[in-house]
Amino acid sequence: MSSEIANNRKARRDYHIGDTYEAGLELRGTEVKSIRAGKMNIADAFARVENGQVFLYGCDIQPWQTAGVWFQHESKRPRRLLLNKKEILKLEHESAVKGSTLPCLRMYWKDRRVKVEIGVGKGKSHSDQRHDLKKKVELREAQREVSRFNRQ
Repeated sequence: MSSEIANNRKARRDYHIGDTYEAGLELRGTEVKSIRAGKMNIADAFARVENGQVFLYGCDIQPWQTAGVWFQHESKRPRRLLLNKKEILKLEHESAVKGSTLPCLRMYWKDRRVKVEIGVGKGKSHSDQRHDLKKKVELREAQREVSRFNRQ
């Protein structure tokens, strides 16, 4: 059973998403409390492979208010993603291709653990974004016509 914490709609708008991967996230206790309270943002989050490990950058998890200075965490620190070695090697090869990146698509709970879905993305041009928007509008209008026809 999984419940969604955050969704990055901007990533799906700006990138053609190919393969997606589910990764665990290495967190501190105060970070988990902040996530439970909903004080986080993944709009600019992306992953990067460094020295055989995958790190998540740009994920903003706000500090927990009542924690002492010793237990507090930095809000935008790089966080390690937990993946299998084969998946790390695949991500390393796919991200080495020019124009591809690893955006964070969503964050969710799975069996009391925080999971992150990252995708292999290729940047969309402005015309691709307009084409997708046009297709979405046409689909919405077609659904409206079908529902109008079914009401009669």
